[in-house]
Amino acid sequence: MDGGYRGEDFAHWIIDVFRWIVEVVLRPLKKKGFTLLPKRWVVERTFGWLNWCRRLSKDYERLPETSETFIYIPMIRIMVRGLA
Repeated sequence: MDGGYRGEDFAHWIIDVFRWIVEVVLRPLKKKGFTLLPKRWVVERTFGWLNWCRRLSKDYERLPETSETFIYIPMIRIMVRGLA
């Protein structure tokens, strides 16, 4: 996650509400410029895959449930292709 979410209050709220453990990946302080962060590429790659679906490139839906459903469809396709 982004360094802006590194506070203890946020971490406790996530644990209380969602029962998740949040791992914040920070950039090294001494490095300048671009730095490859661990696990960040997984999120960026997934967003890139979802952008292949034309319907998800813009927010056309009125209800959040509909948007959620249209995210499940390409994720199922991506996961099935990984099994093949």
